[in-house]
Amino acid sequence: MTQRRIDNEPRTMLAIARRLGCALLLLAPTGLGAPRAEEPYPVRPIRLIVGFGAGGPTDIPARFMADKLGEMLGQRVIVENKPAAAGMIATRDALSQPRDGYTLLLCTHFEPINTALFRKAQFKLSDIAPVSLIAKYYYGLALANSVPAAGFGDFLRYAQTHPGEVSYATIGAGSAQEILARQLEKFTGITMNRIPFRGGAQVVQELVAGRVQFYVSPTLAIVPQYQAGQLKILAVTAPERLHNLADVPTLTERGIDFVRFGWLGICAGAGTPRPILDLLQRQIAVVAGSPDYRTMIEKAGSIAVSSTSEELGQLIAQTLDDVSASIREFGLQQDE
Repeated sequence: MTQRRIDNEPRTMLAIARRLGCALLLLAPTGLGAPRAEEPYPVRPIRLIVGFGAGGPTDIPARFMADKLGEMLGQRVIVENKPAAAGMIATRDALSQPRDGYTLLLCTHFEPINTALFRKAQFKLSDIAPVSLIAKYYYGLALANSVPAAGFGDFLRYAQTHPGEVSYATIGAGSAQEILARQLEKFTGITMNRIPFRGGAQVVQELVAGRVQFYVSPTLAIVPQYQAGQLKILAVTAPERLHNLADVPTLTERGIDFVRFGWLGICAGAGTPRPILDLLQRQIAVVAGSPDYRTMIEKAGSIAVSSTSEELGQLIAQTLDDVSASIREFGLQQDE
């Protein structure tokens, strides 16, 4: 009996060691056992991709927002400009990255426009997670000084009596500027020649030089030239006069029910964790409500706003509905 007890002892010790080993493996910090605690956010710099050129009216609010967000979050928010294809390249790049909150997109009405305009847009609106609005702006009807018209009524009469002589600028088929110009043609009964350009900055230069006559432009892109007397602004598409263009009437005042606005927002990729989206939304609301941000935005002719992610999602859907109808009506849809 004694011998049997001695023979079994190594086996017993081996069994105990195996059990202890298994237990230690379960407790070891290898990530194979209990789930890891949720990582803090952010722990490294964040990219904010902007689909338009540096220094432009879209880029300036984005950079201000990025700087302030970086201060609040304790990590840099780095703006990366990827101008081309009406923001399409920027959108594709942002949505190709991991959905972890470290790549954000300055989203605009161009996202819904592009999905309606291009049959092969290579992204869907369902790929986008709205975070918050950061600004909205209205459009001005800009006219070259070379056109002998003092107001909107004068311009309509001139266009009607000089068929084929008035040209309007567009920054691409299906752009917001082209859709608005065509809608105005429909509302007023005038006909203009279309001249495409690569970007808004080039259009404003040509307008000041008198080589193109008419342009529906975001007010923030033409206020400096208007104040310098280099071009005229016949009317704005706002529901009431803008404080920095108080002498410019609205189209509503001229008897045309034509209220239109553009917008800027911050978006992420769909699937980004909800706590990250909520944190960003709260911080954006703080920045958008600050006096510095409001002053900067208003000087540029825009309005500082913020929103819930749901409200921005509803605006994106509404924009898609609005532009889809016009794109179909004017036959603007294209493959890519």
